[in-house]
Amino acid sequence: MTPDDNPGVTKPHVAAPPREVAPGLLVCPDADVVARAAARFFVEWAWQAIASDERFCVAFSGGKTPIGFLRALATPEYRAQVDWARVFVFWTDERPVPPESEESNYGLARRELLIRVPIPGGNVHRMEAERADVGRAAQDYEDLLRKNITRDARGFPQFHLVMLGLGADGHTASLFPGQRALRETSRWVSTPNVPKIGSRRMTLTLPVLNAAHKALFLVTGAEKSEALHQMLTKKLDPPLPAQSVKLPDGTRTILCDEAAASSVLEEIGRKGELKGLDEPASPAPRPKEPRRGL
Repeated sequence: MTPDDNPGVTKPHVAAPPREVAPGLLVCPDADVVARAAARFFVEWAWQAIASDERFCVAFSGGKTPIGFLRALATPEYRAQVDWARVFVFWTDERPVPPESEESNYGLARRELLIRVPIPGGNVHRMEAERADVGRAAQDYEDLLRKNITRDARGFPQFHLVMLGLGADGHTASLFPGQRALRETSRWVSTPNVPKIGSRRMTLTLPVLNAAHKALFLVTGAEKSEALHQMLTKKLDPPLPAQSVKLPDGTRTILCDEAAASSVLEEIGRKGELKGLDEPASPAPRPKEPRRGL
């Protein structure tokens, strides 16, 4: 009997599911609902991966947007539903700061989630982007991925899930418009220079992001509205970095709030539909209620 089949389980209140306004695009009323929906996706996808592969390999991102998701996942409602001993955590990208820094993507996940769940320390693999020999550190991270992640038919590591955000300039992970790293076809981990911050970062490359089984974009705030609209509807040359995350053999889901979706919703209101460039072949999944019984 699965947890969902157990009549003795009292299930928590679950908000109405996000609205799918276009294939792969789910809209929530606000950022709090986005966070809880993302936590439900994480729980469900972890169960699926562990059932099929006996492990769940996920790459987290940083920034402000995933804070709510990490906090939601750390609550008793969700954290108890994950077999953390079989969860292996990596990162999509990292800033050149120590792990204890407020700016560290690893530090964010550690403060908001990892110290609150029973995940073995050996299952957590941070990027050491603060090292002076950052190029060597990138190679070390690639070697780590080779040892821990199953590869796809093209030889790239195949995460069960990559968590991504969207910058107002269309960047995702630490892949920014105009970078040479966007043209990378063989390397797994790159250390591109980011002129606007005057330093190099460490990031997974597009071939690695595109090899994932699933990618979940979390997009919140009105300042992301135009970038999301461009990502989904504009044929740009060169394309925005986020546009290049297409997952040809996987599923890309965008989970956003009403504010971030405002330009998209306006177009749908005018035209009755959204004419997208890279619509997924199948509808986006819907987050299910948390399971019980671990």
